[in-house]
Amino acid sequence: MSNNKICKSADKVLEKFIGSLDGVETSHHRVESQSVKCGFGQLGVCCRLCANGPCRITPKAPRGVCGASADTMVARNFLRAVAAGSGCYIHIVENTARNVKSVGETGGEIKGMNALNTLAEKLGITESDPHKKAVLVADAVLKDLYKPKFEKMEVINKLAYAPRLENWNKLNIMPGGAKSEVFDGVVKTSTNLNSDPVDMLLNCLKLGISTGIYGLTLTNLLNDIVLGEPAIRPAKVGFKVVDTDYINLMITGHQHSMIAHLQEELVKPEAVKKAQAVGAKGFKLVGCTCVGQDLQLRGKYYTDVFSGHAGNNFTSEALIATGGIDAIVSEFNCTLPGIEPIADKFMVKMICLDDVSKKSNAEYVEYSFKDREKISNHVIDTAIESYKERRSKVTMNIPKNHGFDDVITGVSEGSLKSFLGGSWKPLVDLIAAGKIKGVAGIVGCSNLTAKGHDVFTVELTKELIKRNIIVLSAGCSSGGLENVGLMSPGAAELAGDSLKEVCKSLGIPPVLNFGPCLAIGRLEIVAKELAEYLKIDIPQLPLVLSAPQWLEEQALADGSFGLALGLPLHLAISPFIGGSKVVTKVLCEDMENLTGGKLIIEDDVIKAADKLEETILARRKSLGLN
Repeated sequence: MSNNKICKSADKVLEKFIGSLDGVETSHHRVESQSVKCGFGQLGVCCRLCANGPCRITPKAPRGVCGASADTMVARNFLRAVAAGSGCYIHIVENTARNVKSVGETGGEIKGMNALNTLAEKLGITESDPHKKAVLVADAVLKDLYKPKFEKMEVINKLAYAPRLENWNKLNIMPGGAKSEVFDGVVKTSTNLNSDPVDMLLNCLKLGISTGIYGLTLTNLLNDIVLGEPAIRPAKVGFKVVDTDYINLMITGHQHSMIAHLQEELVKPEAVKKAQAVGAKGFKLVGCTCVGQDLQLRGKYYTDVFSGHAGNNFTSEALIATGGIDAIVSEFNCTLPGIEPIADKFMVKMICLDDVSKKSNAEYVEYSFKDREKISNHVIDTAIESYKERRSKVTMNIPKNHGFDDVITGVSEGSLKSFLGGSWKPLVDLIAAGKIKGVAGIVGCSNLTAKGHDVFTVELTKELIKRNIIVLSAGCSSGGLENVGLMSPGAAELAGDSLKEVCKSLGIPPVLNFGPCLAIGRLEIVAKELAEYLKIDIPQLPLVLSAPQWLEEQALADGSFGLALGLPLHLAISPFIGGSKVVTKVLCEDMENLTGGKLIIEDDVIKAADKLEETILARRKSLGLN
């Protein structure tokens, strides 16, 4: 008998499918058994850094054994989480830069020549040979990443917005080498070291800056060089993208450059013949998590191999349980441990290309550009073996009514600007005229605790577009929003009258899909260019952020970047800071005087929408707009 006690999902087709599963346990089931949370952990007042602990703060015990106060504990825990999240993103940009360098050194294909020339110009690189230019661009990024803490990063001065640089220098939060900053962030939070909560919060902003400019913005720009720039197009999403006539490889993670060669190999005649020899038409890549969304962004280059994006992190377990997946290739996080028993049950072979994402029942194949052909061929052979062994032994149950056929994807700072005629003027004019009240970035993860799977994200988005606020999304939030139709043109009917009119005239949805969480860096570029166009600083823009269903430490590093940019950031769930009055005050109140940003914690959808709208209206008023 199936276990029907599961969390709610905004995606009702998915919820019904998971509820019907027999003998398969997913995160949607386990969230119910984990519903009772540790109150000390939620407030951030638990410390287990030394053998005198774990200590927890209570009214009768206001300090740990060492004397650490609630303020110290909370700030320390928060900084340690931001440092870990930053480290994840720096890992991604480091690998991406190394892959771009390898393409340059070997004379490989460069799909994004415009992207290469644009980034090289920004970095002051004048080399004319494109492959040598790619090497120089990658080297500039890597040189910065490897600097010691006491040497300030240089590329940041060429990419960040001048008024923000002035603010960051004034606060003394310009980062040194990004890897060193992560290292020092961990050191600072160790036993009996820093006890100054304000100092640690400023350190979070510093980590947010290197995370945002390098781990987010530069990862996208480097990927554009090798993989091609995003192009706006309609696409299919949801479980309906799974085609059982093909050998289906599910991809999870964040490092698109690691599967670039595999994408090309899967459609070569030799690979297709191998698939046909075992009864399949060929191979298809099924997107899941952020790497799938990144491939979706660039889907126009890979129409023969990419079947579409199936869903975000918390759809991955159900996707495998459809029986339609033959092999899994993973290379970074959002690859849930919960997929392991389901992969075993459905006889799906798993390969991890990066040991940071190694699953207990997966084969680890260390990725290197030099061995890319050998690795791709091994993945192909493994997928074929998996297909042969499992197809006659498993039952496939793919809900073909899951998803949409007309999601608008491929939106980036470049493709959106081109769509608007090569200038931000049309968007600015629409905002100035009040046709669009403002812009909200709904970004980040999906979790199962903010009203359920994607529930808060979807409800808040609907509320904002109803108020004529256009939404830009990046992250697992995009995967949830597209699977319920909010990124299809028909969603214009859910928008307020003036936004509906704009969307219908342009043929766009009121929620624009920027793709993976890495594309939060693309939203930063949009904000920067809009501010430049208007000759104002970013905190003056009628632009707000919400990561309503943030999940991981990476999200806290993203959020620190948003605060450093001077943007209001809404979270539906507190980032475990409620036990410290000092930390809460600095982030939620004093931050506005430091960077212009502030943290808004609100677990009610309508109240959250009210606060975000109020901020937009206040900024419109300060710009002289009605």
